[in-house]
Amino acid sequence: MTNQPFEQRLSEPLQSYKEAVDWINGLIPFGIRPGLERIEKLMELLDNPHRRLKFIHIAGTNGKGSTCAFLTSVLLRAGYDVGTFTSPYITKFTNRFQYNGVDIDEETLLRLANELKPIVEELAETELGSPTMFEVSTALAILFYARVTYPDYVVWETGLGGRLDVTNIVQPVVTVITNIGHDHMDRLGNTIEAVASEKAGIIKAGIPVISAVEQPEAIEVIKRTATEKKSTLYLLGEQFHVETLSARENEQTFRFNNLFRSIEPLTITLNGAHQRTNAAVAVMTLEVLRQYNALVVEDEVLGEGLKAAAWPGRLEMLSEQPRLLIDGAHNPEGAQALVEALKNTYQYDRLHLMMGMLENKNHQDVLKHILPIVDTLILTEPDFRMKKDAAALADLVQEMRQQLPEEHAFELVVEQNWQAALQKLQQLTGETDLGVVTGTLYLIADVRSRILYNSDSEKGW
Repeated sequence: MTNQPFEQRLSEPLQSYKEAVDWINGLIPFGIRPGLERIEKLMELLDNPHRRLKFIHIAGTNGKGSTCAFLTSVLLRAGYDVGTFTSPYITKFTNRFQYNGVDIDEETLLRLANELKPIVEELAETELGSPTMFEVSTALAILFYARVTYPDYVVWETGLGGRLDVTNIVQPVVTVITNIGHDHMDRLGNTIEAVASEKAGIIKAGIPVISAVEQPEAIEVIKRTATEKKSTLYLLGEQFHVETLSARENEQTFRFNNLFRSIEPLTITLNGAHQRTNAAVAVMTLEVLRQYNALVVEDEVLGEGLKAAAWPGRLEMLSEQPRLLIDGAHNPEGAQALVEALKNTYQYDRLHLMMGMLENKNHQDVLKHILPIVDTLILTEPDFRMKKDAAALADLVQEMRQQLPEEHAFELVVEQNWQAALQKLQQLTGETDLGVVTGTLYLIADVRSRILYNSDSEKGW
């Protein structure tokens, strides 16, 4: 095969699931290239299959995945067929493309990749250039839902930002913006207004918007965009409210109020105050669909669906001996939510925390939340090309610890190898202690796989 001309090798079909995933991931060097020209052309060449689907389009800095999980869980229990497209994935590439809570099967993914491959290669020869890995994954998801599974609704998570994100090709039935925070500012702009403006780019003319944004400057952007687009906005704290009734480990109960009615008690098993907010956003989204789309969800079914919702890698207790919690808090807002949960939800004597980050993150503002509460901090490196050097992270920690009160001393451990760091964490965590692994989801994916003995693990975007 290697002696064949390059052009001939290009057009050959992929032979296996692994080859298909390798081909898609092989497009990573084309990077994240904002803009919709390539995905629009791809869809055009495929006869615009996305126009036949009902999308619930979800953007936001944090909470997108959890909100997707709440919506999917409730809709499934209400008897609807649901597609769920999310990223990044925690265990396996197929996690991103789910139908009724089950991953796409490897044979179907291979078949759809082979349908896309010649079109992608044809596009690569034009002035538009090669579609990226995320563009091809998005196109594959659309084909899976429009030509294979035919769901009633597709829960559709943005990849990065909103306005220029590939997922913005769709015309949704409802739009969700969970929140706005300090993440991907290297790509989305260096102010909250700039990030909000990018996220607000998914708001479509006349399509209702549900949001839990909090910062006044972000609210102003979302309100202005909704007004310009003649879209009705339902904002947490204005058109709907959440009132906590009780909160303990693995069980939170709240009352939900909106313009239409009040529902109580609603219970979730995901931990952290931020998950009550995500659940409320999901409930408001379902309420809007009841009003606009004649969605039928009984209150009992709503309660069951919320309670059953699970989302791996977010305040997930992986083991009890030692107690080991994982949470993908990779930006300042995520770190703040983690720390609030550690203070208010979990009981422990000593807190040992292991962290690995990517290079392009706001390390200082993440550490600002973490350092005051740890007894031991283990810095490591994720097994990923854009990892942050552990020694450089340690230098920043040493600098920052000078600002902490003297009585808050903690042990700092630097261990580049994440497996060795995990072993150290497990050894340190006594019976009454709590071990936490946090930072990039690439590290969370590996640790989760290691502890759950999951040999089928892949990871990535």
